[in-house]
Amino acid sequence: MNAELEAQEDELLALASIYSQEFRRAVSGLGGEIRVSLDLPRDFSVIVKAGDKHRDYVISFLPPLVLAFDLPLDYPSTSSPEFILSCKWLSHSQLSAVCKHLDKIWEDTVGSVVLFYWVQFLRDDLLDFLNIRPPLEIPVNDQGQATPSTEGSEAGDSQGEAEGSVVETSDEAAVSLDPRALSMLATDTDLLVHLLDYDERQRLRVFEGQAYDCGICFMSKLGCSQYRECGHIYCNECMSEYFTVQIRDGNVRGLTCPEPECSSTATPSQVKRLVGEELFTRYDRLLLQSTLDRMADVIYCARKACVAPVVLEPDTTAALCPSCRYAFCTICRKTYHGTSHCKLRENTLLTSGSDSAAESSYAGVPQTEAGLQGLWEDYASGSEERRMFLEKRYGKHILNTVVEESLSEGWKGQNSKECPSCRANIQKNGGCNKMACFTCGQYFCWVCLSILDKKNPYKHYENPNTACYNATFD
Repeated sequence: MNAELEAQEDELLALASIYSQEFRRAVSGLGGEIRVSLDLPRDFSVIVKAGDKHRDYVISFLPPLVLAFDLPLDYPSTSSPEFILSCKWLSHSQLSAVCKHLDKIWEDTVGSVVLFYWVQFLRDDLLDFLNIRPPLEIPVNDQGQATPSTEGSEAGDSQGEAEGSVVETSDEAAVSLDPRALSMLATDTDLLVHLLDYDERQRLRVFEGQAYDCGICFMSKLGCSQYRECGHIYCNECMSEYFTVQIRDGNVRGLTCPEPECSSTATPSQVKRLVGEELFTRYDRLLLQSTLDRMADVIYCARKACVAPVVLEPDTTAALCPSCRYAFCTICRKTYHGTSHCKLRENTLLTSGSDSAAESSYAGVPQTEAGLQGLWEDYASGSEERRMFLEKRYGKHILNTVVEESLSEGWKGQNSKECPSCRANIQKNGGCNKMACFTCGQYFCWVCLSILDKKNPYKHYENPNTACYNATFD
């Protein structure tokens, strides 16, 4: 084995040892590929500007640069490695400047292996060389997509003008682009989404490789989950069981952090990772239904065989189901009747003087709640002969359906209140006046039905300017 080949083999073995996860040697020949991840400073961020508005995103990882190389026969004594440098977030001009600097490093070390020095420069000094300082600015196009800027000057030549931004060369400077620079940016690429997705995956990979103390079982385990908002950590076994119980009970908005007084919520991706496909499908369906229930401009189709969500149009009582095309009135939920008055159920079924009652052979039911209550008790506790008599007089359907429903509505009116957020009926069975809706999870005051602050709901009762001052308890 000659000296050139021996030096090349030694360098490739060293790279495989140092960068075991990042380095991949070519199947045949003397070459390979190294994925170089940058060491970002703490609190490194990217910023997206759209006009006068901007948003900052703190990230810990950027997609790696990929250095693909082949070693010529006379390397390292005479020739430099042949290489292609690619990146998903740097422009052609910036990569071209980096390629030229790699050539300079080679010129300073002719006769010695250079790949390690190249990787070290890319990992440790690239941001300083390109004069990139956080926040890394990502311009957006007219459609709101993050794209490389078409303004600026060639990176490495006038770096100060390109500070902190993803920059592309102008048409005049395009002729100086290095053919070894392969920028994977494209005008239709949502660069911001790509950067955030990669950062999320890398954070999760690092997180899953470490052991943490579970806040539920208090054991140190590998394989844990973390709530993003609060940072509390629990093992996957405990979280899976917790999610499973909540979803089976239909409490999809109850997947909050188990820590007392913490309102952080699990993300759908976390739920999907920890429960089976069947449970996640149920979770997804109930979450959608719960979200629609909380929207004031959404109702459900009046046809019981359909019940698809329908978006209400402003200033009209007409609704058209997008699924079955049924047109109905949003007030009485009957077939849409134009400008005619609604024929409400209590008028058509409970009023003895109504057209329906006049056309029916049955007698009209009592009009007061006390009368309905007495009729129902008479029917429910009467003998078989008495029940048959009442059925002939009022109709079995009326007794079993309308009277019972009317009494239920009357009881709910006396013993419950509607949630100010989703309108669900809530019964108070003790405790303080700070209520939590079982349907949407909203905190509200039982006395005045005001929506309360999620983080400090009791602040409402500390305000001396409200009627509920010091009224935490009745």
